[in-house]
Amino acid sequence: MSNSLYIQDWVIIRAGKVIRNSDIIFKAAHDKKLSSFLKDIYKNRKLKYPKFFKMDTLSKLGYLGSEILFKGEEPAPETALVFSNASSSLETDKAYAETMHDYPSPSLFVYTLPNIMLGEISIRFKLRSENIFLISEFFDPSLYLDYSGALFQQEKAREIVCGRVDLHNTDYDVFLCRISPDKGIDFTEEELKKLYLPTHE
Repeated sequence: MSNSLYIQDWVIIRAGKVIRNSDIIFKAAHDKKLSSFLKDIYKNRKLKYPKFFKMDTLSKLGYLGSEILFKGEEPAPETALVFSNASSSLETDKAYAETMHDYPSPSLFVYTLPNIMLGEISIRFKLRSENIFLISEFFDPSLYLDYSGALFQQEKAREIVCGRVDLHNTDYDVFLCRISPDKGIDFTEEELKKLYLPTHE
């Protein structure tokens, strides 16, 4: 598998920084709230997608990571999505549960599945592709290797975006990478671990 699939680009959103292919492209002001930080990224990248403001926080993280990953390019409709995190849509679930004491919020209810984030990304980029959301307590490169390899072997994808979009309370962690058969960095557990936890982090 490592001889046929390669990492083309990657994005990290973590600890108030946005990193694309090892370059820090945006840094938040000290102690910036997550909601403000995400709005600042949106403005900094000069994005024009009003639906962003209706999304829950998990979907905003996935959407912004994807926009930065694609860097203004429109991916092939057959670009598959293989995402994971540790807590599903727990933060939105809790927010929705709070509204049930008064009047349940339909706008929150629609985001009480992590797959909705994949739907938001698919709608934005007009993807007609396979997608899956996996739950894993820790970053597990083998999940992406196994599932991505199967998709390519079955010719169900031309490219794949895979990685982790995690949110717990105000802690967030985004790591997405673009995978294809074109030459790049070897798509292996070792390389994924190096990119996920770069030395300057």
